[in-house]
Amino acid sequence: MLTIGVDIGGTKVAAGVVDDDGEIVEHTLRPTAADRPEVVAETVADVVRELAKGRQVEAVGVGAAGFVDETRSMVRFAPNLAWREEPLQKKISGLVGLPVVIENDANAMAWGETRFGAGRGQSHVVCITLGTGIGGGLVFDGALYRGRWGMGAELGHMQVLPGGRPCGCGNIGCWEQYASGQALVKEARQIAEAEPERAGILLGMAGGKIEGEEVTEAARQGDEASLAAFRNLADWLGQGMADLAAVLDPGCFIVGGGVSRAADLFIDRARETFAERLTGHGHRPLAEVKLAELGAAAGVVGAADLARRR
Repeated sequence: MLTIGVDIGGTKVAAGVVDDDGEIVEHTLRPTAADRPEVVAETVADVVRELAKGRQVEAVGVGAAGFVDETRSMVRFAPNLAWREEPLQKKISGLVGLPVVIENDANAMAWGETRFGAGRGQSHVVCITLGTGIGGGLVFDGALYRGRWGMGAELGHMQVLPGGRPCGCGNIGCWEQYASGQALVKEARQIAEAEPERAGILLGMAGGKIEGEEVTEAARQGDEASLAAFRNLADWLGQGMADLAAVLDPGCFIVGGGVSRAADLFIDRARETFAERLTGHGHRPLAEVKLAELGAAAGVVGAADLARRR
């Protein structure tokens, strides 16, 4: 059975035709306008029609960055897209004439990794996506856990530091303010400003504009400020996993997202911090901490498989 998976981001729509084995038969990528909901729906419909042409497609799964309701039909709120109580399923289904399932994008990624990626064979998985912020997905007893209202696993918005940094969600001290791509850049900038002698490589490379790519490359060249920023991210990531394990007791953590491409700079330390700070460490099994395997395709593959299982 062929289904189409769609991953809607803040600036682009990625989509692919996916078979029963999680293989992408054909894929496409389109820019979209985050501030115009009607354009997003039309863009999704266009890519679905393009990919479905000449194929027997059964359904469409859409991963959307926002709070998706318990019926998998409406996006209640999206921090980076202009969706407020958006009936996305109805709109897209009406445009393409196929059954449509809407799911949070991190949930779709977690499902794709559990079914076809790093979580194969695991029954209890916590997936953490490190991007600009932090997304999450939970798979327990082989099923995606969504919560009562469909809005569970917003891991990035656990408040880890009272009185901490303000977050885009409206709260302060959220985990994603300390263990995400934006947190990495913010930390590097602060160190470079306070102690420029530690950031010579970074400042020379960035030319006054410090972003994630510069921090990563500078760290690989031995820049002290950049390496310190990665150590800080690793410690917060490890601490957060330890807290999650105390509540959820998973068998496996999967770390993905854009920041994970620099995992060589932080994942070993994150594993060590997780093991050290885990409640009852030394007297309980230690969950594996694995890197995602499907890369940018995880959301497309996961959304397509969820549509298949609708």
